[in-house]
Amino acid sequence: MNSRNMNLKKLKGRHLPFIFLFICMMSVVGIKASAQDRVLGADLSLLPAYEAAGTDYYPQSGNKAIPDVLEHVKTVAGLNAVRLRLFVEPDGSDPSVCQTLGYVKDMGKRIKDAGMLFLLDFHYCDTWADPSNQSIPASWYNLDEIGDLDYLTDWTVEQKVYNYTKDCLNELVDYGAAPDFVQIGNEISYGMLWRKEYDKVYPKLPQSERDWQWERLGKFLNAGAKAVREVTPDAKIIIHTERVAEEDATENFYTYLENLEVDYDIIGLSYYPFYQGSLQQLSTTLERLQQAMPQRKVHIVETAYNYAYYPTDAEYDLQETWPATVAGQQAYVEDLTEELWRHSNVTGLYWWFAEENGNGKNKTVITSWLNRGLWNNSTHRALPALYKMQDFLSVPTSVMDVQGKTNNTTKQGDLFDMSGRKTRRSGSGIYVGAGASFIIR
Repeated sequence: MNSRNMNLKKLKGRHLPFIFLFICMMSVVGIKASAQDRVLGADLSLLPAYEAAGTDYYPQSGNKAIPDVLEHVKTVAGLNAVRLRLFVEPDGSDPSVCQTLGYVKDMGKRIKDAGMLFLLDFHYCDTWADPSNQSIPASWYNLDEIGDLDYLTDWTVEQKVYNYTKDCLNELVDYGAAPDFVQIGNEISYGMLWRKEYDKVYPKLPQSERDWQWERLGKFLNAGAKAVREVTPDAKIIIHTERVAEEDATENFYTYLENLEVDYDIIGLSYYPFYQGSLQQLSTTLERLQQAMPQRKVHIVETAYNYAYYPTDAEYDLQETWPATVAGQQAYVEDLTEELWRHSNVTGLYWWFAEENGNGKNKTVITSWLNRGLWNNSTHRALPALYKMQDFLSVPTSVMDVQGKTNNTTKQGDLFDMSGRKTRRSGSGIYVGAGASFIIR
């Protein structure tokens, strides 16, 4: 050993605690940068309808109505994004399906003027698009001339997707409401724009068993993506599914999109515990996506939990973990945000129908309550879960792996405290080891 190496060894030994401190400080800087890059939002698609109906929104305490709900969710609740759905030509049969292009342009401009990020959700449908319905808009074909949907060719639908997407985006840009994120389809786990049952894709089956259906879906998605890249090139494209309860199906879906060379940026997921299962199930699916396609970030573009009346159609009963109460809803938010911090691929979170606030005068906004928004339908007061959403943007106060690894990873190998002494991590503090720095509080 030469003198230079010997002196370096002495220097390292003498200043080991300071080196460890520097490493940990740099790791904390990394946490702050990660938090700043995160997107926290809510789907507020019915807020203008509630406002038009004269519905008052109140904060959690106090008797003065909130003058501007958008400003409140930004400055008080800490949200930095808003999601809006868009339908092609709603027929008026469902008052909650009212988001025409003109409606979205007005609300989109408010979002942008407020300095918030805007996620535009193309349903490509005249009504709700979801796993049970992905019908083609009526105006995209003429029954008098065609006579049967079988004659509506895939090429025609592909061109409709491109032209409609491009036209809508051009109008939004000209109106000062350019979206920052664009969702091509809504909950398209089984495909989109179906003519008949045979148009569906099934992600639990091998791709080869539904080749032309997958190719059809890929063409539609790329048609929408092409329009986004041309009109709003800075916007990130999201592809949205809802199969969190089936991690293999979720991984297969996005793997098939990779095989089809679909152009998109972010994986979008719906996660409702009563439909998709526990946080452990969510964690398993997120880990599978991380391993299969580490280049893709994930946004939870829809989540919610009831503060009253657990859903009667629930597939999972999680009331022992989170009762359908105000406190239970808050606990769900706390547990969810802490879990998401364990997955470095998750960078976005949105609460669905956060603005739920009663039916509106004469049921002009919704016809029945869901009881899973962030305002109380009866009192019109904000619920504590609204303000706990901010946890997604800050470092959790429990065990944190600041490099995004799991807690199991940090338990392996030797660990050292800030004095450079080997430890078993028995108390609170900052530790280094197992390839990561982490904090216990």
